[in-house]
Amino acid sequence: MLWLLASTCVRGLGGRGGSRRLVSRGRARPVAGLCDPSRRLSRQASDAPRNQPPSPEFVARSVGICSMMRLPVQATPEGLDAAFVGVPLDIGTSNRPGARFGPRRIREESVLLRTTNPSTGAVPFQFLRVADLGDVNVNLYNLQDSCRLIQADYQKIVAAGCVPLTLGGDHTITYPILQAIAEKHGPVGLVHVDAHMDTADKALGEKLYHGTPFRRCVDEGLLDCKRVVQIGIRGSSTTLDTYRYSRSQGFRVVLAEDCWLKSLVPLMGEVRQQMGGRPIYISFDIDGLDPAYAPGTGTPEIAGLTPSQKGGWSYLPLSKPFLVPASFLEHTPFLCFACFQLFTCKMEALEIIRGCQGLNVVGCDLVEVSPPYDPSGNTALVAANLLFEMLCVLPKVTVA
Repeated sequence: MLWLLASTCVRGLGGRGGSRRLVSRGRARPVAGLCDPSRRLSRQASDAPRNQPPSPEFVARSVGICSMMRLPVQATPEGLDAAFVGVPLDIGTSNRPGARFGPRRIREESVLLRTTNPSTGAVPFQFLRVADLGDVNVNLYNLQDSCRLIQADYQKIVAAGCVPLTLGGDHTITYPILQAIAEKHGPVGLVHVDAHMDTADKALGEKLYHGTPFRRCVDEGLLDCKRVVQIGIRGSSTTLDTYRYSRSQGFRVVLAEDCWLKSLVPLMGEVRQQMGGRPIYISFDIDGLDPAYAPGTGTPEIAGLTPSQKGGWSYLPLSKPFLVPASFLEHTPFLCFACFQLFTCKMEALEIIRGCQGLNVVGCDLVEVSPPYDPSGNTALVAANLLFEMLCVLPKVTVA
């Protein structure tokens, strides 16, 4: 179904010895252990052995195939509660390409991730059986055909009862993914973090590209429009009524400036009430963050989810003001801007995702990471962490 990363699964560690098998070339061939098909198909996900990313205490981070969090690579979604899936497509971009390399770089940076989330009390691998399903084998010469291929693969994933967490890829991919998800769940709610609303009708005569996915979703009845919220919207436009279409459909549009200098916890409390207990989808475009902190993206917009500076003080969007004296800013400007603002940028993103805890999340994606525009890898590192946070808020995960 999916084009896999290597020929064997990375086995979860049951002890200090772990797995020491080398991978060979070609397509995935399950081996004995956690990915053994005979074990997978004879059990339900709830009582099957659960995969664990190998601990760096026992296996060096540079060891193993390049899978998300070094999880097992599996050929099919059977027996899984959730799975990471790559969609390396960027032929729907309108500006800078490169998002086709996003899934691979996110996987590379995910080697730093561990199994638990002490901040939220989530230990997802105790409750979920998770694997990496590799990449959808997209057609880089035909966007319509790629969408067909994506929809077909996700239909199989969703039909197996597996929640997909997608590594993009440009934002076009969300449209065929939601086609597959809505086929099972009906119209879904949407938590959409982005600099752009992606509700254009067409460009250059084409009705399908990364600026139109949610317009196409509305056209096909894939979204429950009264349960759609778009957060972080900003940037220049061709008209003054750029938000008109979204608001006319019933979407809640939260502009980036409405997020400045404040915690987003109250907003997410309202969002949880709006979404209720019905299925929702999370779509996070990395350009929702300010390009100073996530530069590796195709359509960056300034003034994203970051704090503002006033006078001689640096304000952080916490529930209680946190102030940095002007003398500190004067002597350590790089630390203030590169560290404090980076922290708060990520924190706003975390507040949004963690605010989805308790909701009926049936799928997630993280899109528009373009590694060529961030050689440091920081954008992909942020993306990997946000995907882990999404895993931690899936419905079966109980927090301590």
